[in-house]
Amino acid sequence: MTVEDYRRVADRIAAEIAAGRLRPGERLPPQRALARRLAIADSTATRVYAELVRRGLVVGEVGRGTFVRAARPAAAPALTQPAATRIDLELNYPMVEGQTERLAAGLERLRRPDVLEAALRPMGAGGTPGAREAAAAVLAGPGWSPDPGHILFSGNGRQAMAGAVSALVPTGGRLAVEELTYPVIKAIAGRLGITLVPVATDEHGLVPGALADAHGRTPVQAVYVQPTLHNPYGTTMPPHRRAELAGVLDELGLYAVEDAVWAFLDGDAPAPLAASAPGRTILVDSLSKRLAPGLTAGFAVTPPDLLDRVGAALRTGAWTPAGYALEAAAGWLADGTVTALSEAKRADAAYRQEIAGRELADAALRTAAHSYFCWWDLPAPWRAETFVAAAARRGIAVTPAAAFVVGSGAAPHAVRIGLASPPPGVLADALRTLAAIARGTPDDAALD
Repeated sequence: MTVEDYRRVADRIAAEIAAGRLRPGERLPPQRALARRLAIADSTATRVYAELVRRGLVVGEVGRGTFVRAARPAAAPALTQPAATRIDLELNYPMVEGQTERLAAGLERLRRPDVLEAALRPMGAGGTPGAREAAAAVLAGPGWSPDPGHILFSGNGRQAMAGAVSALVPTGGRLAVEELTYPVIKAIAGRLGITLVPVATDEHGLVPGALADAHGRTPVQAVYVQPTLHNPYGTTMPPHRRAELAGVLDELGLYAVEDAVWAFLDGDAPAPLAASAPGRTILVDSLSKRLAPGLTAGFAVTPPDLLDRVGAALRTGAWTPAGYALEAAAGWLADGTVTALSEAKRADAAYRQEIAGRELADAALRTAAHSYFCWWDLPAPWRAETFVAAAARRGIAVTPAAAFVVGSGAAPHAVRIGLASPPPGVLADALRTLAAIARGTPDDAALD
């Protein structure tokens, strides 16, 4: 094993410590046990533990073993945060001023006994006529207006994805995805027993010819794709690429699951893939980002010939919506709350992008003007896991590139930065701290 390899093993263990999965005082396995588990030489395991000791992450006690060391305070002027109040640049929970008050006002109608009685009844995937009409109106945009009769509902967007994928791809089947993709689709595929097939992307998004090549080598049953504000790159497919992809879907007889959860942030985005390939695309969306994750609903705009299959998948997966949540969502959709908060979050995302552009001015970022996340190609000699560990020691959580990689290929030396969760001032401080870490080296960070 090379020097690079033993450091990579040390990086993985360091990331486990940073994430709290290995806690202070916890005993690590004996070096021989680690060597057997990872299929490495005993001498390599010794070097791994020596590297962790050098970084100050573990301590060896003769006769007892190696233990995770209690965290040391960072040297001033480093930004520090207790674990319970860490700065979350990993998950995105966008909130804007006045959001809670507006949502509370919209719940008043549910206090009426007749409305509440209807909301407390069992709810199927078809929802209610009012919910379908309201959802169709909000999802509509230039070049596309979904038929309310083609909309199915789930408890949230992830459940809508799971229902769509399970309806299209059997257990043991294959689902094509962008080579870097939303981590949740990886978890869904694993739970459903589906193999993900990575497909190349470029500056315009998924490459249709690469999808055709992958299908030609070993057939796939469907493709999951993020045409607008791809997570993590922020790419938006131009119209000509969407039309080309629609043609390939039709030629190959494939269906697509279009993830549009973040698409509301780009008011100038082209019409969805579902407009170019209406008979071949299930468009999945939700209210979790437009409103809040705690009370949401998922949508699946479904071709007519798939309505029964997707509806059955949602029922058998126990992914149908709760009546109360759907009734609340229908009210917010109909009274303008969803539209108003979506507009406010577009402005908020643009403001946060300005902060990121200022504080990470020298960073190699890939993003979009209205996106709530940035992809950061780290400068040498940083690796993603080492950078994540260094950020965690300063109380900042970011996501390593490996979370998005499909297949067995090496992950890029990159991280995704979520911009939505902390207040703007805290976000600026955190990004400034990350920029300072990146200007140093892993050895510098280990000595903090």
